[in-house]
Amino acid sequence: MQHFDVLIVGAGHAGVALVGQLAKSGYDGSVGILDSQDCRPYERPPLSKGYMLGEVRDDDLLLRREDYWSKGNARLVTGTTVTRVDPGARTVTTDSGEEIGYTHLVWATGASARVLSMPGADAENVLSVRTLEDARRLRTLATDAQRAVLIGGGYIGLETAATLAELGKQVTVVELQERLLARVAGTTIAEHLRRVHEDHGVRVLLGTGVSELGTTDGVVTSVTLTDGQTLPTDVLIVGIGVEPLVAPLVAAGATTGNGVLVDARCRTSLPNVYAIGDIAAQPNEFAGGAVVRLESVPNTTEQARLVAADLSGAEPPQRGVPWFWSNQYDVRLQTAGILTGFDHEVPRHQGDGPLVVGYFKDGRLIAADCVDAPRDFSMVKALLAAGGAVTAEEFADISAPLGTLVKRSRAAVS
Repeated sequence: MQHFDVLIVGAGHAGVALVGQLAKSGYDGSVGILDSQDCRPYERPPLSKGYMLGEVRDDDLLLRREDYWSKGNARLVTGTTVTRVDPGARTVTTDSGEEIGYTHLVWATGASARVLSMPGADAENVLSVRTLEDARRLRTLATDAQRAVLIGGGYIGLETAATLAELGKQVTVVELQERLLARVAGTTIAEHLRRVHEDHGVRVLLGTGVSELGTTDGVVTSVTLTDGQTLPTDVLIVGIGVEPLVAPLVAAGATTGNGVLVDARCRTSLPNVYAIGDIAAQPNEFAGGAVVRLESVPNTTEQARLVAADLSGAEPPQRGVPWFWSNQYDVRLQTAGILTGFDHEVPRHQGDGPLVVGYFKDGRLIAADCVDAPRDFSMVKALLAAGGAVTAEEFADISAPLGTLVKRSRAAVS
């Protein structure tokens, strides 16, 4: 039976980042990394943007060059799915029936796209954009498609809508909530992005869902909405969230709650088992100590550092302000902090220039969205790192540079 000192399940951003952090920390134990996809580990963010537009090639997506895996100290095995975890015996079982032993197990499988549950949802022109295979399939479908319907007004749905619009397609976004990005942004940003999409010819329908899919010869040709409208379509993209891939850990007895619960060092309730990336629900000081599951590349990198430090016996690194980004057309949205509920939003902008919106809770800044404002984004991150001790009035006052507010906030906590 094979045995690894550290066995990583999942070769996405989180798993590959951990391999790098272990090497950087000088860890000299054996490392194995298993992945269910039968290809080299790749980046996901470009899939809904540059890859679809032909600006990014397959080789450009690779997280590491080919020789990294052949010359490094980590053994990569692709096309292998772990179906069972035995924390007592410290083994995993793969879909081929092979048992692999470990001293420490790191679960980094990420999440799968949530599927639409209704007749016709399994048609050949219905898909999500989550994997490289998905992106390749959509790129093929988009060659002949003229009309596209996207269900879901979150990041992935909007990024894909923007890409298809840039390819000259007739695009309709259908969102069940009364605004776009309802889970992750306030009304100011939501309205701004709605106008951006409509200016590019995208039709945005809010406060309505899907009641029926019309199919012909195994292909969806129309989408009927709950308000009675029927939308003809050549391709249907579903962007209604994700499901953490954690079934084997759940079966093994791991404590869960919107993912797998982990402590400050990403340790699960199972002995010698860690979880990182999109599946890990962790207490976060920037969410007031609430347990949150963050879907972002920066978060996976930080969690990889935490696990590498724990395995090598080093002090855990200090956590930074969580941040996220989204590119739609030539618009770049950058978010700092976590929106776990806010009292009010405070725009800080002038005219048609860059847009910055701060979110306040109990009189304290907890997060901010920045549209085409990279310098302001850097200042907001520093402001949040300093404690966010700024009033809504001060934040809204564009005559006061954000750098000055950062200095005041640092002084207030020193």
